[in-house]
Amino acid sequence: MNKKIDGVIEAVRYKNGQITMVRAYQRRGATFSDRVLVDRKTLLERLQKGEQYVTGTREELHASTFAIGKPIMILKQDDRELLATSKNATRDDLEKVPSF
Repeated sequence: MNKKIDGVIEAVRYKNGQITMVRAYQRRGATFSDRVLVDRKTLLERLQKGEQYVTGTREELHASTFAIGKPIMILKQDDRELLATSKNATRDDLEKVPSF
């Protein structure tokens, strides 16, 4: 991944097959924030602006060090925008990201 990571998503909440909210860490200069809750609309806007979000988990006792997973993509399907980690998704789907 060549682009700087702007956020790491560690948990997700779905309703009717669509993301309603994610729990993430956001880049703050050279480090990352504490956990923040980001709603679907805000996440979609940030991705459309070119920000790079990935799935992952914070490594315990290692400050801003993460085990990085897959990048989040916006997929167009029948006049809908899906947020997914796989190009074959038919609904919002962040693979291997636990629900909260």
